[in-house]
Amino acid sequence: MNFALAAVLLPLVAAFINRLLPAKSGKVSGWISVLAIVAAVSLSIVVFSRVWNFKQLHQQYLWFTIGQTPVYVGMLLNNLSVFMLLLVTVIALPVHIYSTAYIKAAEQKRYFTYLSLFCFSMLALVVVDSVIMLYAFWELVGFSSYLLIGFWFTKDNAVQANKKAFIINRIGDIGLLSAIIILFTQYHTFDLIQLFGEHGLVIKSAIQNGLWTAPAGELPAVWQYVAFIGILLAVAAKSAQFPLHTWLPDAMEGPTSVSALIHAATMVAAGVFLLGRVYPMFNNTELDILAIVGCFTAFMAATIALTQNDLKRILAYSTISQLGYMIMAMGVGAYASSLFHLATHAFFKCLLFLCAGVIIHEVQHIKDEHALDIDPQNILYMGGLRKKMPVTFIATLVGCLALVGIPLTSGYLSKDGILIQAFEWAENRSLAYKIIPITILLTSGITAFYVARLMFKVFFGEFKIKEILPNVHLHISDGSWNFKAPLILLSLCSLFPLFSLNPFLYEHAWLFEGFSPSQHMARQNNYHTIIPIGVNLLCVFVMYWAYAVYIQQRKLVFGQKNFFFKLSYNQWYIDAFYRNVIVNTVLGFGRSLFMLDRKVIDGFINLLQRITAALSSLSAWTDRYLVDGFLHSVALLVKGVGSFFRSFQGGKVQYYLFSMLAIILAVFIFKLLI
Repeated sequence: MNFALAAVLLPLVAAFINRLLPAKSGKVSGWISVLAIVAAVSLSIVVFSRVWNFKQLHQQYLWFTIGQTPVYVGMLLNNLSVFMLLLVTVIALPVHIYSTAYIKAAEQKRYFTYLSLFCFSMLALVVVDSVIMLYAFWELVGFSSYLLIGFWFTKDNAVQANKKAFIINRIGDIGLLSAIIILFTQYHTFDLIQLFGEHGLVIKSAIQNGLWTAPAGELPAVWQYVAFIGILLAVAAKSAQFPLHTWLPDAMEGPTSVSALIHAATMVAAGVFLLGRVYPMFNNTELDILAIVGCFTAFMAATIALTQNDLKRILAYSTISQLGYMIMAMGVGAYASSLFHLATHAFFKCLLFLCAGVIIHEVQHIKDEHALDIDPQNILYMGGLRKKMPVTFIATLVGCLALVGIPLTSGYLSKDGILIQAFEWAENRSLAYKIIPITILLTSGITAFYVARLMFKVFFGEFKIKEILPNVHLHISDGSWNFKAPLILLSLCSLFPLFSLNPFLYEHAWLFEGFSPSQHMARQNNYHTIIPIGVNLLCVFVMYWAYAVYIQQRKLVFGQKNFFFKLSYNQWYIDAFYRNVIVNTVLGFGRSLFMLDRKVIDGFINLLQRITAALSSLSAWTDRYLVDGFLHSVALLVKGVGSFFRSFQGGKVQYYLFSMLAIILAVFIFKLLI
């Protein structure tokens, strides 16, 4: 437990140290983060060796109480936890080493502070033992990714991308929070062991057809489905599944090294990890929904990747598609294969993004050196790079073959397991269910085509920039050892020996056995033979088709003016729909409310202000000229009378005698008149 805690906290310590270092300590910051990750990898290996396939470890402490309900904070180490702990640290290590060369020294202090915080967030997410702490680190992962996606904050596209990612993920976070609240109100606990452990409350509920306890008069199943919808939203947002997938391609505005980590073993892996944590809560209907969503997302994203020209965007849609495989696998009951594919995908997708980073890095140098008006990420400006960048070429080839699922790669083992179990799942069901494995099989062929297209466009043919600068010698290479070493390491990890000594049987992979010890099965049906052979024949044929199109210059079946090409190139118009219908509607509604506030509410208040001001002016005039005037007149009268009578009090006897005579005379005259 202490080793696991140290592995989690080391990146956080590195982030704090980097934050406190002087502004010009870029290189030092980078190697502090690298050393922290190296130590975390070492500790994770120790933890993994002592927990994997052994009894789980659980330690917790009282945090606070809600009424009579105690809330604990602690760590849970089981096969899933230590697998993710090791995977995140092992993937983060080559990314950190790569970043020391990829990120400019002046920017490394801020970059490695964010990157270390990101790694800490994900590592903590996978070992916590309660849904409330899981939610806290789920949010911190989202915030860390927000900082990294918008790392180059002077670029407007980066700012827009990180805001988009943040907002879309808030939708998923609301879903997860709602599910957590429902779980707590149903079972009065946040503890993952009590909820989903071997004898957990939700498992007992699932045994009873998924019906949860509920107040009298309510349908128990309602809360089951509401919680499921919340979980599905959370997974769709974090793991970029339809319809909340549109943020991930835009997230390519961040540094490529960040993209490698996000796409491999951190943010997008969090959604699949969440499904693995709460898997016992789903009933058959909900699993079918997961299968449909994952299958559709895998197919949709693969078709979009066919026509994209941005190198990183192709890989981004590839990630969305492969995540769809994992979600679909969870839905068809291939729990172990889903997590197996999560591991293999982490290595070869991280490899592909780092290769893309090297390529973009070199093209960017050419652009800057010769002041070219080109996009360094556009594959239409590449070509023929295999001779200039042999290490990157071989590494990319390994990654692409693993992505397609060609034998002797790790991707072959994990993808075949998903395909075989998908066909087994649909075998005794109606025809409608068979659409899912057939669609996934078709998606494998599409994957082979866009992967071959990427390879041929980038590494074969002639370097297109040479056509712009025919007489200039262009300096292109694989870069320093900081680039080469991570590529070589990840290439080796993308081959079959890391996971199984048998390159053809996924059931013999130690990772598959660790997640399905009771489901270890012999090859009892023809799917175990037909599917691998069929998929590989299909992929080889499709890759040859791509070779004929992009190397031999033969025509495509569909031209660029075709509806299907436009649908793919414009990303199924989903992003345009969100922008034109939802975003513009919300903004229009906001402008309407603003005008209502400005013209109606503010106008009414301004009218009241003017009326009040006029009444106040009238009241002030009345007070000043009538009330005060009357009072001043009375005061003057009193003053005049007082002054008149005061004149009789002069202190001279002759005045007093004169006054007495005047009074007597006045009385006498008054008497005569009456």
